[in-house]
Amino acid sequence: MLKIDGNTYIIDKIVDGDRITEEEALQMLERFDLVTLGKLADLVRERKHPDNVATFVVDRNVNYTNICVVGCKFCAFQRRKSDKDGYVLEMEEIFKKVQELIDWGGTTLLMQGGLNPDLRIDFYIEMFKSIKERFPQIQIHSLSATEINYLAKIEKMSVKEVLKTLKEAGLDSLPGGGAEILSDEVRVLISSNKTTTSQWLEVHRTVHELGMRSTATMMFGHVEKPKHIIEHLKNVRDLQDETGGFTAFIPWTFQKGNTMLDHLEPATATWYLKVLALSRIFLDNFDNIQSSHVTQTMKIGQIGLNFGANDLGSTMIEENVVASTGFKVSVPKPEKMVKLIKEAGFIPAQRDTYYNILKVYS
Repeated sequence: MLKIDGNTYIIDKIVDGDRITEEEALQMLERFDLVTLGKLADLVRERKHPDNVATFVVDRNVNYTNICVVGCKFCAFQRRKSDKDGYVLEMEEIFKKVQELIDWGGTTLLMQGGLNPDLRIDFYIEMFKSIKERFPQIQIHSLSATEINYLAKIEKMSVKEVLKTLKEAGLDSLPGGGAEILSDEVRVLISSNKTTTSQWLEVHRTVHELGMRSTATMMFGHVEKPKHIIEHLKNVRDLQDETGGFTAFIPWTFQKGNTMLDHLEPATATWYLKVLALSRIFLDNFDNIQSSHVTQTMKIGQIGLNFGANDLGSTMIEENVVASTGFKVSVPKPEKMVKLIKEAGFIPAQRDTYYNILKVYS
């Protein structure tokens, strides 16, 4: 039996399949070593996925505009309307990017952008309708709670009205972007003009009420403390208990470079893996946990499959937000993802947005 300071009761709870509390989760994050957390997370992962399959998705992240009025301290991507390199993509350019996604065998279109006051809801309706008309097989997994909330504000509509309108136009599901850390103590320090914790949660609650699915994310490794990570995990676990609408949880780390937080030391790979492992253990109502290779390099992403994750994320045909910090983002082709998953000791499978298996590489 694994022991931490001679105390095994938390480990016993996990082995028995019991839910751990916030206090126990904080103790694990602060006091458990990496190997112990990894072994426990792998145990929980194996219970949920005894087939030993690890998945990936072929998708593309199209950032339709970089003009934003928020001014988040962690963001290197945002531009003002007056900046020479500010842009809004033309529809023909978007169509070209979607066609390239299909040519790769892709299924999922991730679209997110800045909060651009010139882009009203008609822009999104036209964009989604046009994409669905040309590419009906593509799943539009797009926008964030922040973008939805901003649209509701400038259009003087309710969040539910905005989501219903966009769903009718072709929006299939919502990514978890804009969550950062779901603690207002942290949000006021890094993104004071953005959605509050309760607003982010309410957008996703409404998404689920409308019969749509979404993902939950966490961007950590900046000004937060361990207690804020636990607060974040508790918030998404509680909402999942309520709605069951999240398909996956995806934690990743802040990358400095051209941001207002460049004085901070980046999170280590060890800390990333500890948080990833704890996420699998604490989020007992989530089937899927994704290991992020985008901010932690592909090698760490691969290792994450042995620390509770059952998904290696995306081929990431295009990525602009993290890349704007100067961090080199890997763009692995599907065959590379298959190879990496096999090397980690798992059976690779390509999935869609909803984690339905499309192809198993046995």
